[in-house]
Amino acid sequence: MDILEAGKKTLDVEIDALHRVKDALGAGFVDAVELIFSCRGRVVVTGMGKSGHIGKKIAATFASTGTPALFLHPAEGVHGDLGMLVKGDVMIALSNSGETKEILEILPVIKRFSIPLICIVGKTNSMLAKKSDCVLDASVEKEACPLNLAPTASTTAALAMGDALAVALLEKRGFKKEDFAIFHPSGSLGKQLLLKVADVYNTGEALPVVKEGTPVSDAVFVISSKGFGCTTVIDGQGALKGILTDGDLRRAMEKHRDKVFSMKVEEVCTKTPKTIPDDALAAKALSVMETYSITSLITVDSQGVPTGIIHLHDLLRAGLA
Repeated sequence: MDILEAGKKTLDVEIDALHRVKDALGAGFVDAVELIFSCRGRVVVTGMGKSGHIGKKIAATFASTGTPALFLHPAEGVHGDLGMLVKGDVMIALSNSGETKEILEILPVIKRFSIPLICIVGKTNSMLAKKSDCVLDASVEKEACPLNLAPTASTTAALAMGDALAVALLEKRGFKKEDFAIFHPSGSLGKQLLLKVADVYNTGEALPVVKEGTPVSDAVFVISSKGFGCTTVIDGQGALKGILTDGDLRRAMEKHRDKVFSMKVEEVCTKTPKTIPDDALAAKALSVMETYSITSLITVDSQGVPTGIIHLHDLLRAGLA
């Protein structure tokens, strides 16, 4: 068979399997979602072999979308790992045949702890299905494997069923992108929604500062030593009055030539610099920099006193830019 044709045939079989699972979805799915939603403990997912791999992914999806979950290997379960279970948990068991020996062996303990059991099975008349509180039909007409042996369409169907449960629960909980970010603090979305300016800005001795009345020649030394390409300009009470940048210096030299270095900083600085509160999102700082084509922002407190400076490089290091 042509290689491309083999790939397309595999996808066709799996697409057909998903349509079959969708059409079979009914009251049992609603019951399963309600059962998990009311769970006071964790969702414990179990499965052997390929079903186990799918189960691990389902557990991970639950956990990242607001439903506490973990994976329990059934074979390890009968050798001590059943100690993971506590009253209040809900278990989801995956088995295409519904007769997986290792899963059936742990059912007595599950019942002893009064843990509700949801199964995702390919045979709804199987022993596992008969022992379950909710049965989710993930049966497929055939596997994509030409020998009809390797789990392919059946594992795709089980995975999709797990995703359907997770998304239905996500919507029922009113789970928002801000909640998602909490569980993904190192991801790009987490950084956009959680990282504050104060988490990445430069403050204290790192902040370049000169007072009004300072000669430009002295300000140049501050700009060079601090390495931000600018310095804040403050009044006698410490309030921000402007910012002196490399660009300001170039423009002043073009206009005033040699006299610029004897001038005062307030004569050549930008009087209305862009600022941002230090409790603003770092992503907002990046947006301001992009909008105004600048590389630094001054952070100020409620009295207008500069508290720090954030540079584009700080955002780059934080993974935002």
